[in-house]
Amino acid sequence: MPEAISNTSPLLYLYRIGAIELLPALFNEVWSPEAVRDELNVGFSRGYDVPDLHVYPWITIVNPSAMPSEWLALDLGPGEIAAMALALEYRERVILLDDRLARCIAQAAGLQVWGTLKVLIEAKRIGLIDRIAPFVNRLSDQGMWISVTMRRRILSLAREDEP
Repeated sequence: MPEAISNTSPLLYLYRIGAIELLPALFNEVWSPEAVRDELNVGFSRGYDVPDLHVYPWITIVNPSAMPSEWLALDLGPGEIAAMALALEYRERVILLDDRLARCIAQAAGLQVWGTLKVLIEAKRIGLIDRIAPFVNRLSDQGMWISVTMRRRILSLAREDEP
C-alpha cells in the first residue's frame, strides 16, 4: 500500500461524509503537517465540525524541513504549502489535495496527487465501498463544489450510472 501526505480539505471532507476511516485502509501511513492541524483547530474554535487529529492514531504530524519561498506568494493556505513542501521531500508519497491551484502546482512539481474523489474511487476499486454516488452526494451537501461534468466523469470512472 502507498503512503500519503494530507492537506486539510481531504481530511475535513472525508470526516464530514463518514469516510475518513478509508484512509488507513488505502495507505500504510498518513502524514499531515502541523499547519493542517492548526487549520482544523481554528475551525473547531469557531464552532465548525472538524476532525480532531488526536483521535486518529494512524495520522502522524510531520513537518517539512523547508518551504519553497516562491509558493508563499501564491494564493495557497499554510496547510497546502506545508503539505506540498513535505511531499517534495518524500516524493514517493501520494499527496492529498482538493484545491485546484494547489493540485496544478503539485502536479507541475512531479508529485502524485489524489483528491477526495480519487480516494473514493480507489476505495470502491478495492472493495471498501460498494458505491461512490452516495458519498459524492454527501460531499456536495457538505460544500464541495462538484460540477455536473465532474460528477458524471467520477461516476463513469467508478462504473456507476447517474441516478
